[in-house]
Amino acid sequence: MTVLELRFPAGRFHATPWGRHVNEGVVEWPPAPWRIVRALIATWHLKAREIPEETARSLVNALSQPPTFHLPRASTSHTRHYLPFNEGKNEKTTKVFDTFILLPDDGAILVAWDATVSPAELDALRNLAHRIGYFGRAESLVEARVLDGITAIDTNATPLAEGTSLPKKAELVRLLAPMLPTAYDEWRGDFMAKAEAALGPKPTAAQKKKLPKLPDDLFAALHADTGDLQAAGWNLPPGAAIVNYTRPENAFAPAPRPRPQQKGPRLTVARYAVTSTVAPSITQAISIGDRVHDSLCRWSDQGRGPAAVFTGRNANRDPLKEHQHTHIFCEAHGPRDSVTHITIWAEMGFDEEACLALRRLNKVWGHGGHDIRLVLHGIGQPDDFKDCGLFGKARVWRSLTPFVSTRHAKTFRDGRPKMDASGWQVGSGAHDLLRLLALHPQGTGATIKQLDERERPFAFGVDGERRFRSLQFQTIRHDGGGNRGNSSGNAFMITFPEPICGPLALGYGSHFGLGLFQPQTENE
Repeated sequence: MTVLELRFPAGRFHATPWGRHVNEGVVEWPPAPWRIVRALIATWHLKAREIPEETARSLVNALSQPPTFHLPRASTSHTRHYLPFNEGKNEKTTKVFDTFILLPDDGAILVAWDATVSPAELDALRNLAHRIGYFGRAESLVEARVLDGITAIDTNATPLAEGTSLPKKAELVRLLAPMLPTAYDEWRGDFMAKAEAALGPKPTAAQKKKLPKLPDDLFAALHADTGDLQAAGWNLPPGAAIVNYTRPENAFAPAPRPRPQQKGPRLTVARYAVTSTVAPSITQAISIGDRVHDSLCRWSDQGRGPAAVFTGRNANRDPLKEHQHTHIFCEAHGPRDSVTHITIWAEMGFDEEACLALRRLNKVWGHGGHDIRLVLHGIGQPDDFKDCGLFGKARVWRSLTPFVSTRHAKTFRDGRPKMDASGWQVGSGAHDLLRLLALHPQGTGATIKQLDERERPFAFGVDGERRFRSLQFQTIRHDGGGNRGNSSGNAFMITFPEPICGPLALGYGSHFGLGLFQPQTENE
């Protein structure tokens, strides 16, 4: 077996198949055997005339059979060039596509012929391979060498025998290849006989001069200039044949780069800036959170179902405990009440697939308006986002979005409210908030104060000029999921015995932006 290795230092292979226009954007892959043999002949003719012609001829004859290939991972790309040309007095431009194949640094094409060559022919092939400067178009710088001691290669592109079905996960390509020397001699004899027969029984000397001139042998045919062949009207060069080859159907599939494994604890926070021309109001926080949640579930679903950190359910669809899965918070730090940032927090942390989904998230549906466009600031730990006040530490926390009870207010049969020992109606927002605080690790002994809705307790914008009541917020998820009481929500102030670290979100819709509290200084 004779094996030739082709490496491309620039990482590009430029070649257009025979019969195709450059602007069609078609690339030749694998390289045509015709191109390989002609490159060797051109190198001999221009750079290695010390090799005897007899040796060059016998080498070309040995390599005229269709080879097999090992093709490395590759992808396609192109550039566009606007070339000037004159049309009368007017100068115009014409667009030309330069389509090429991108190869990795370690990617090499192996070309293998099942042929035994003599020592002299092998030395000639080594010299020719070493002196090839480019392969394909002039941009395709190449380093070629002969591999010694190779008995087999990992073949993934081979000739397809006539009548053979296409293998699975393979596609068909047609390549230009040289004929075998004996096949060329037979073809030439038949062609000339038919041409002479067409002149009639007694052709004149003038008619004989019009007979096509064909190269005497395959070696001479491989010297023909492509421009001359096309000008003479040959749709296929003399001495060439079209050979069916198979190659992998994913020959140009992008190769994923493995990401480095996370070291240390999992990342728990992803923060985005909202860059929409028309940003939504924070009063739509639960709707925005719902749409972000749907997008993350879709991005993380790679055929095995959405990530548990986003759905809050394990592989058996059972709910996770302790509310450690994703919370989605909206913040408004601009001059109005428009959402400027979206922060996603999950105490259980994001694995590699979840992080990939977070990086893919760049917009969500605008729900009848402009799409909400997002720019990821980063994925990290709470300490990495000093501009996010939700991760602050304080004793006093105030409602940023309405707290909505998960229970219904209780009354007696005569309509009187049922009151607890603290003076709050059982099942009301205040009663449910105290219940949830008692479940919080640091909530024992916390006290609450319900804020007056008439004072519009939710303030945003410069100096809190944009003020809202709970009724002005959306407080129901679009699918109606989750346990929810009949309250439209309330605003509260919570005071803990000791400072606690955020984020703090409680009640119905707390994973989607409701029930969110922000830290306050003691005198606020």
